[in-house]
Amino acid sequence: MTSRSRTVTCADPAIEHLDRHGYLFGYPIAHSLSPLFHQTVYDHLGLRWSQLPLESTDISQFLRLLQDPKLYGASVTMPHKLSIIQHLDDVTPEARAVGAVNTIFRRGDQFVGTNTDTIGVAESFFQNVKDPEAVYRGRPGMVIGGGGAARAAVYALVQLMRFSTIYLVNRNRDEVEAVIAWCKSQGYGDGLIHVSTATQADALDGPGVIVACVPNYLPVTESEREARRVTEVFLNKAHKGAILEMCYHPTPWTEIAAISHKAGWQIIIGTEAVYQGLEANRYWTGRQTEEMPTARVKEVIAQELSKAKL
Repeated sequence: MTSRSRTVTCADPAIEHLDRHGYLFGYPIAHSLSPLFHQTVYDHLGLRWSQLPLESTDISQFLRLLQDPKLYGASVTMPHKLSIIQHLDDVTPEARAVGAVNTIFRRGDQFVGTNTDTIGVAESFFQNVKDPEAVYRGRPGMVIGGGGAARAAVYALVQLMRFSTIYLVNRNRDEVEAVIAWCKSQGYGDGLIHVSTATQADALDGPGVIVACVPNYLPVTESEREARRVTEVFLNKAHKGAILEMCYHPTPWTEIAAISHKAGWQIIIGTEAVYQGLEANRYWTGRQTEEMPTARVKEVIAQELSKAKL
């Protein structure tokens, strides 16, 4: 039996020292900055709360721990974003539309799943682009990547930012077709266009925003190189928009961020994309995001990443 098929469990985290607690449920999560992110928020709000890492693939353990009355909720990451849905009492409309849950909160006696990546993407542009009319209004949007992250980005661009046309760029055609099929089935995929070649990209209008939700890598295979060429064609068009680089670990300055900066685009690095975590805490604490230490969270995460580079 391989490690991929074996259930990985861990000891139950200690909670006696806390008034309330939550979990980060996923595997692997050893390098996640999520607990530090949320601790910064709770310390600012004067709460004796913590988010505790639960590095496990054992859903039964997680479901048992959810029953603690002191639990406020949980963050859910890979590989559980899809499989956890069947165990919840309800999901929000955005989680249902994206088909993935990254946040669980209590609603009375119910456990409800939501997806805060959607508002995280939209707010990153709303909070960082000073002149939306000049930068992206009336232009297509673009998403680099596939899978659940791409679906969340598409949802944000279409439903929250009101883009009517979205370019999809990815090394894997099957992943793109799956994203298009899913989004169409949920009612927000009619304006999706798979841009698979640099020649095709050259004939299209330039996008106003780009969401990059792929790992930081140098293209090696021909399909990877073509996807990078497509991206560079769009970046080098006359209009310069804003790009959100969702990858920030181990460094927010990825290959895509570097070529975007060189091409003259506004870069919104991953350490700016904190709004999905703040939105989760709105569900958990009942506080508004304006009460949370946005600038301090960005500072703490950036400091931690700089230490990792030393």
